[in-house]
Amino acid sequence: MKINTTMTLIQQSLAWLACGLLSAAAAAQSRVDIKDDLGQTTQWTKPPQRIVTLLPSLTETICELGACDKLVGVDRYSNFPAQVNRLPKLGGLDDTQVETIVSLKPDVVLLAPSSRVSDRLRSLGLTVVTLETRSYADVQRVLNTLGQLLQISDAQAIWRRIDASVGAAAQSIPPQARGTLVYYEIDRSPYAAGPSSFMGETLTRLGGRNIITPEMGPFPKISPEYVVRAKPQLIMIGKRNVDGLYQRPGWDRIPAIANKRVCVFDAEQSDVMARPGPRMGEAAQIMARCLRELGNASPNRP
Repeated sequence: MKINTTMTLIQQSLAWLACGLLSAAAAAQSRVDIKDDLGQTTQWTKPPQRIVTLLPSLTETICELGACDKLVGVDRYSNFPAQVNRLPKLGGLDDTQVETIVSLKPDVVLLAPSSRVSDRLRSLGLTVVTLETRSYADVQRVLNTLGQLLQISDAQAIWRRIDASVGAAAQSIPPQARGTLVYYEIDRSPYAAGPSSFMGETLTRLGGRNIITPEMGPFPKISPEYVVRAKPQLIMIGKRNVDGLYQRPGWDRIPAIANKRVCVFDAEQSDVMARPGPRMGEAAQIMARCLRELGNASPNRP
């Protein structure tokens, strides 16, 4: 009897040990390590249920991944899809409402490297994931990272749809518009979209030529004289920056100004164009329409 009891206890112990090992293995298997673009690693055993985003492109990406209902707060510029307008708006780069963010008790705060509050949020015990989205490669990587975070198996399906839409836009460009020399102004300072930015990469995909050179970076600040010397045949600009464009000193010598080949994007279009995320295919279609209507690679045609 004693031997049988001892054997039973041993068997029970082994069973408990096996269960413990299986549980530990399952937990390890379900754990996801997320490494952000600052090299910070966070560990997740389940997807976050309360998310704050402090960049419009991240907001749109979270929603495109099917997790819009998990957002509890966004930055003031996040306005798409429409349902995010019902969420608390948490300010911008210079006036982020840190106390409000803390009160929302998010599982994670998603923000850009340019955010000035990441260290403070971490010091207050919040989990922060920093993500950079300047280029096509960045968008693909961020989609993959957020897909892992949300435990979505095929986040790259979104990228395939984006890529296909950009490709379709490129196919719509007529031969005479290919090679058009373009200046894309993103701020009247002026800042321009360089060829290594997502905007510049779209322009290249569509067959346009950028007056900005690769070594100048994705979004360089340039001098107005640089634009005059570059002689763009087409200018792309947002409506909020266009006032006074035709009166800038010396700009009457620019072919795009002289021939009135200027595409002015309204506020909604400007939002689409400026956000490296799920609507990049739509942005490509907007840019393609501009090139089709006003693009002209020949310097001899009016």
